[in-house]
Amino acid sequence: MDQYQEIKQGEKGAMVSIGAYIILSGLKLAAGYGFASAALVADGFNNLTDIVASTAVLIGLRISQKPPDNDHPYGHFRAETIAALVASFIMATVGIQVLISAGSSLFADHRTTPNLISAWVALGAAACMAAVYMYNRKLARKINNQALMAAAKDNLSDALVSVGAAVGIIGSQLGLPWLDPVAALAVGLIICKTAWDIFYSSTHALTDGFNEKELITLRGTIEKTHGVRSIKDIKARVHGSNVLIDVVVQVDPQLTLVESHQISDEIERRMERKHNIMSVHVHVEPLSPEQSDALLSEKLRPN
Repeated sequence: MDQYQEIKQGEKGAMVSIGAYIILSGLKLAAGYGFASAALVADGFNNLTDIVASTAVLIGLRISQKPPDNDHPYGHFRAETIAALVASFIMATVGIQVLISAGSSLFADHRTTPNLISAWVALGAAACMAAVYMYNRKLARKINNQALMAAAKDNLSDALVSVGAAVGIIGSQLGLPWLDPVAALAVGLIICKTAWDIFYSSTHALTDGFNEKELITLRGTIEKTHGVRSIKDIKARVHGSNVLIDVVVQVDPQLTLVESHQISDEIERRMERKHNIMSVHVHVEPLSPEQSDALLSEKLRPN
C-alpha cells in the first residue's frame, strides 16, 4: 500500500468521527438545554468544534492525495497541517464562548439543578467516543497517519470530557449545584487547551520545526550504516504525515562512484525499514585524510 492509498484509508476514520460528532452534539445540546445542564451544553458545543476539526482533517486528506505538479513538486501533503491550523482557530473561538457562558452561570443568583438523565446521556456519549477512539487509533497505527492519530487522541479527550460532565451533573444531584457550571468551565478550558496544542504543532510543522530527540534517533540509524564514516550535516522536516530528510555523509575517499551510490541506497532502505521514511536525500562526500585521522584518534581515545 503506497502513501496515497494509506491517506485514502485515513478518510474512513475522519468520516466515522464526523458521523459520531454530529449525532452526539445534537443529542447533548438537546438534553443539556432540556434538562438544564450547563456541563452537557458545553460538551455539546465541544463536539460541534470537533465536527469542524474532523471535517478539516477530511478535507486535508482529500487535498493531500493530489499528485505533485509544477507548483507543488513535493506534493500537497501539507494541506493536512493547514486544515488543522484553521480548525484550531475555530475551536479556540468556541472554547472562549463556552468559558464566558459557564462563568455567567457560575456567578448567577439562581442555579437550576440538572436532571439526572443528562448524566446518563453524558456517560453513554463517553462510551461511544471511547469506541471511536479505539477504531481510529487502530487505523492510524495500521496506515501510519499522524493526522488520524491526532484525531484519535481528540476522540479520547472528548470521552474524558463527557465523563467530567457526568461527574458535574451527579454532583449537582448531591446538593452541589455549583459543580455543574464548574464542570462546564473545565470543558471550556479543555477545548482551549486542545486548540492551543493543535495550533502549536501545526505552526511548528509549517515553519519546518522538527523534534530534536527524533533527529538524534534518525542520525544514529544513518551512522550505523555500513560504509558511513561520519555525518557532516543532517536536516529533517515534516511534510503532512511524511518526514523529509536531507543528509550529507562522508565516506572513504578510495570508494568508487558505484560503491558510494550503494551506501546511499542502503541508507534509504534502512530509513524506510526502521522509521517508515521514504523521502531521504543523501549527498555523499569523501572524507579528508585529516578528518579520517581525527575520527581514528577519537575512537582510540580511552573513555
